[in-house]
Amino acid sequence: MENRPGGGEPPGAVPSGPQGPGPAAQAPRPAPPAYPAPPQGYGAFQPPAWHLPPAPRPVPPPPAPPSGQSGAGVLFGAGVAAAVALSALAASVLIVVTTPREEPPTGGTDLSVHYDDALAAPPNPVTVDLADHPLYESAMPEPVDCETPELRSESDESWEEFATAAGGCLEELWAPVLTDLGLTAEAPDFAVTTESPDPADAEGYTLAYYEGDFTRITVVLPNVRELGAQVLPDEREQVWLALMGHEYGHHIQYATGILRISHDLRTSATSEADELDALRRTELQAECMAGIGLRGITDGGADTLEVVNANFNGGGDLPTHGTAVNRAFWMEQGWSQPTVGSCNTYGADDDQVL
Repeated sequence: MENRPGGGEPPGAVPSGPQGPGPAAQAPRPAPPAYPAPPQGYGAFQPPAWHLPPAPRPVPPPPAPPSGQSGAGVLFGAGVAAAVALSALAASVLIVVTTPREEPPTGGTDLSVHYDDALAAPPNPVTVDLADHPLYESAMPEPVDCETPELRSESDESWEEFATAAGGCLEELWAPVLTDLGLTAEAPDFAVTTESPDPADAEGYTLAYYEGDFTRITVVLPNVRELGAQVLPDEREQVWLALMGHEYGHHIQYATGILRISHDLRTSATSEADELDALRRTELQAECMAGIGLRGITDGGADTLEVVNANFNGGGDLPTHGTAVNRAFWMEQGWSQPTVGSCNTYGADDDQVL
């Protein structure tokens, strides 16, 4: 796959091939001109949609004179009204000018001695250190009791209900972490689409993607159904919860400022290798956060991690998502370690993010 600076792969892509499904990439797209962060999906990048303002409405012409009344009469009436309006304006000006002003009261305390000019200075910009972020000091969130409706994969409405319910569980799981950091974040909306964003020559297909500018996670229905046909029925819920956990991981990156800085690193990269390195660290961190989410909203059975890794991370190596071994490694990090610092891909050795 070819990548160019400012572009990237599609959200939530999963490669197809003899080795089975796994995350994949999309052809590069131009980067947006500025923050907010672009959509970020299951190993994905896609510029946001920019909307033009609506065209101005045409001003209707003045109505014609009523039947039986001449145009001169209408103009005369307008002239009288204008004269009245000017007279009123002149009167109001005269009142303002001629009304005596009261002298300000004297005495009391001079509060100006208590003023601090430093308070008028703009606040210092917030610096986000990707490798030394306060997020990494947070303990793993405590598991929550997650109830999701039965998913009927052939139903668009059922998919949206399932994704929204899973998102509510993930919001409850991550809320204490954000609160401890002093952050508040709008909960993302969940949507479904029947249109795939993948180009015809893509290596895989997009399952879902996150859009920071809209605070929205979108599931690509034709593609999740294609992958779902390859997953055993009793394993599908675990697989889709991991998918939602990955996308919610991008939301956590967005809320903590990580996604914005990562995007800046990619757009300012001077080589394709540097751009891909920044992208892999972003995606592998979201994969680690998927492990956190999976452990926090399921019963935590030992086979759950194996099921998800077999379906998502058992495919081939990808330059945008990392090797299959590293994808599985970071998923297990989020699943098994005691702090969110286990997901610090930005401080990891190069061989762990290849």
